[in-house]
Parts: sequence; structure tokens; C-alpha cells
Amino acid sequence: MKAMTTLEQLSQTTRDLCKTVAQEFSSLSLVDLNYKPTPDSWSMLECLEHLNRYSRYYNPALAKAIAQNPCENCVPSITFSWLGKKSVDMVRPQNMKKHKTVKHMNPNDSHLKRATTEEFLQHQQELLHMLEDAKQAKLNKKAVPVEFFKLLNMRIGETLAFVVAHQERHVQQALRVKQQLTQQAAA
Repeated sequence: MKAMTTLEQLSQTTRDLCKTVAQEFSSLSLVDLNYKPTPDSWSMLECLEHLNRYSRYYNPALAKAIAQNPCENCVPSITFSWLGKKSVDMVRPQNMKKHKTVKHMNPNDSHLKRATTEEFLQHQQELLHMLEDAKQAKLNKKAVPVEFFKLLNMRIGETLAFVVAHQERHVQQALRVKQQLTQQAAA
């Protein structure tokens, strides 16, 4: 898998997610953004807050790993370890299997404001800068501790792929909540 193509694809997906979140959620009221189809499901803002919690950990961890592993003349390519492949496959939007999140990453019953969306978009801008910086990094260096088990490290490139796939998954989840809200309002 060519890294430049992959990094470019990850950047494009991230830009698309920013555009989607800005377009789809900015005109909604705070009441609508906090709408929950069921008490145990997440609202649109809770989906974004979940991603914010992950970004608060992974953005600094990735920035540090990228800065500490420069590569001037290496051929950038991303290869996936068993852990990286499993992690990315688990969070791909196409994988509709539900997974229980760790307690501190679960935003259920949070009281969220519009700042949640603004923070999400800010994290995406940071990620876009990291994806650009990653073009000059050793992408296959195991340098990013896994959030819930810091003794395990993932490779820089596979962590970037994990983060973007995870965000894509939960933005799509938020869009499904919006669709349910629209259907309920029309009924």
C-alpha cells in the first residue's frame, strides 16, 4: 500500500468529514443535536464528543510520534501489523457490528453544547496538519501507545488510518441519528 496515496486519501476523508459535520449539523438546534432515538443510544453531539475524547489522546500522541521519527529519504509506505489491521477493521464504517466503548470514552448522558462541534472541527484541522507532516515520518515505526492499553504500540501510519476510520464510523452514526430525527418529525 503506497503511503502517499493513503495519506492523501486519509486527508481527503478528513476534509470530507469536516464539510459533512459543518453542513449537516450547523443549522440544527441544540435540542435537535442532543436528540437520542433511545435512552441508551448516542445523540449527534455525543457521537462527536466520543471522537473528541479519542482526539484528545491520539492527536498529541501522533504529533509526538511523527516529530520523533523523521525520515528524509525513506519511501513512505504503510504496512499493517496484526493489531493495526484488526483495529482498523473493527472501526471501519462498513463494519456494522456494535462494540462496547471503554467507560471514559463513553459520552452517554453528557450535557453537550455547540462547542462540541467546534472542538471536533479543530481536532480535524490538527489531524490534517499531522497527515501532511507524516509524509516525512517513518510511518511503520511502532511509536503510538494504544489508548486503553498503553503497553501496546501501534505504527504511526496504521494509527492515522485507525483514527480516520473511527471518525468516519461515528460521523455516519451521527448522520443516522439525524435521519431518525427527521423521520420522527415527519411522522
